Amino acid sequence: MRIWGKVLGFLFGFMLSRSIIGALIGAWIGHRFDKGIGLDFSALGGGKSDTERQAAFFYSSFSVMGYMAKADGQVSPHEIAFANAYMDKLGLKDALRQQAQEAFRDGKTTGFPLSEQLKKLKSAVGNRRDLLLLFLEIQIQVAFADGSLEQDERDALHQIAKGLGYSAQELDKLLEMIIAGANFHQQGQSGSNHSFAQSGKQLENAYKVLGVTDKNSASEIKKAYRKLMSQHHPDKLVAKGLPPEMMETAKQKAQDIQAAYELVTAQNK
Repeated sequence: MRIWGKVLGFLFGFMLSRSIIGALIGAWIGHRFDKGIGLDFSALGGGKSDTERQAAFFYSSFSVMGYMAKADGQVSPHEIAFANAYMDKLGLKDALRQQAQEAFRDGKTTGFPLSEQLKKLKSAVGNRRDLLLLFLEIQIQVAFADGSLEQDERDALHQIAKGLGYSAQELDKLLEMIIAGANFHQQGQSGSNHSFAQSGKQLENAYKVLGVTDKNSASEIKKAYRKLMSQHHPDKLVAKGLPPEMMETAKQKAQDIQAAYELVTAQNK
C-alpha cells in the first residue's frame, strides 16, 4: 500500500500553509498521487517543486548521515548521540522524527545506494550549490562526531564530495574550515576568560572559518566573509529548498561566520 504521498502531502501542506486546511489539501493531493504513480520517499529527487526539493534534502541528509555513521564498519554511541542531538536541535517530533530515524536506518543498511541517492539529491536541488555545500557540511560533522576522522570516514566523505561535484582539494579546505569552526564555536561558548595562547588559537580558527589567512588584505577578507554569509543565509537556503526544520543548522553556521569576521576585523584595526 502506497502511503508516502499522503504522509508527505499532509506534512508539507501544513509546513507551507501553517494550517490544517492546507495539510488536508496536501494529503488529498498526496492520496491522488499514491493512486496514480505512487511515491517512494527514498526515491524523491526528480522533481523541481519546493515540496520535492525539501523532501529530497531531508531524506538524503539523514540517510547519508546513517551511511557516514556506518562508514568505519560500526555505528558508535557518539554517532547515534549526534544524530539524536541533531534531531533535537531541529525540533523534530512525532512523524517527522520517525521519518528522520527511518532514513538514518536506511543509510546504515548494507548496500545503501549512495551514488544513486546523491544523484537524486543533485537532480532535486539543481544548480543550488549552496544547499549541496550545507549538505556536505552536515556529513562532515557526522564524521567528526566521535572526535576523530578515520580513513574509512575520510574515504566516504571524498566519495560524497565527488558525487556532489566537489574536488578533493575543495573537500580538504572545507574539512579545515569545519574543524576550525567547531573549535571556534567551542571556544566562544567557554566564556571570555581566555589565556593569551587560547585567544591566539581562537583568532587562528577565526581566519580558517573564513577560509583566509592573516596575509590576506582587509578587502579580500571582507569578500570571503560576504560570500560565506550569502552561502549560509538561512532565509535564502529555505527559499532554495532547505526544509524549514533544518534552518537552525544554517543559523548556527551564519552566527559563527559573523563572530569570526568580527574577531578578525577587530584584530586588524
